[in-house]
Amino acid sequence: MYPKAAQLNKSRELPYNPFFIIPFLAWVLAGGILLACFSRVELFAFINLHHSPFADGLMYYATYMGQVEVIIPGLLLVSLIKKNRNWWYFVTAALCNLVPLLIQQCFKSYFDAIRPMTYFHKAAWIHVLPDWPILFNHSFPSGHSQGAFSFFCFLSLLLSGTNKKAGILFFLLAITTCYSRVYLTAHFFDDIYAGSIIGTVTTTIIFAVMLKYKKHFFKKGTFA
Repeated sequence: MYPKAAQLNKSRELPYNPFFIIPFLAWVLAGGILLACFSRVELFAFINLHHSPFADGLMYYATYMGQVEVIIPGLLLVSLIKKNRNWWYFVTAALCNLVPLLIQQCFKSYFDAIRPMTYFHKAAWIHVLPDWPILFNHSFPSGHSQGAFSFFCFLSLLLSGTNKKAGILFFLLAITTCYSRVYLTAHFFDDIYAGSIIGTVTTTIIFAVMLKYKKHFFKKGTFA
């Protein structure tokens, strides 16, 4: 009985939330199939041209979930929970969100890919919101998609031992952010696809490492 109990306790410490990871894996599979079957122009046009006044407003605000103006206050709000008022949380939150950002920025600078408005030469058929800035360069990968998936993946892993089902909501928020980037003419489908993978994979690896060494380097409890 004891080995089974020990194994159960050990499994609870693994950075795994099926309610986020399984939908993410389904997204990776579905996204890969779409990229293989359709051109980037077709995928972009399908999302960008299916618009409405309601979707305009929704996507305008949804895209902010991938920006630091939302992510940093969100992480600080989570730190108000007593069990998170410790150095492990702050260091882990910082690494899980900053390292993927740096990786994404390195890719973005290396590829220096043009954005849809440059690719299509400001074509009149593209749906553009007048209140949203028009971007032209540094398209691949999507920073907002990486930021949203890093942030929401981190939250889902943080709650993996208490409220796993919140992972579904976090995934839906992250994928909505990705969708908004194509809708707003900021990115192609492959940009958001790559950004989501960078954010989720990097965050999960860092969280796993930090969880493994939590008892060795962060022995103190919460602080006021």
